[in-house]
Amino acid sequence: MTQLLEQAIAKLKNSPANEQDAIAVMILEELEDERSWNQAFARSPDALAFLAAEAMAEYRAGKTQEFDPDTL
Repeated sequence: MTQLLEQAIAKLKNSPANEQDAIAVMILEELEDERSWNQAFARSPDALAFLAAEAMAEYRAGKTQEFDPDTL
C-alpha cells in the first residue's frame, strides 16, 4: 500500500462510520468503473484505432471545430 493511501485511510479511521462507508463505496465504484473501461478498450483496439484515425483525418481536412461548452 502506498504512503498516500495509508495516510488517507488513517484519516478515515477517525471519521464516522457513515462517512467511511460513503468513501468506501466511492472507491469501489471507481475501481469497478476503471476495470470496465479497461475491458472495453481491450476488446476493441481495432475499433478505437479506426475512430482515432478517422478523427485525425477530419481534423487535418479542416472539418472540425474547437469545442465551446458555452454553446451546449
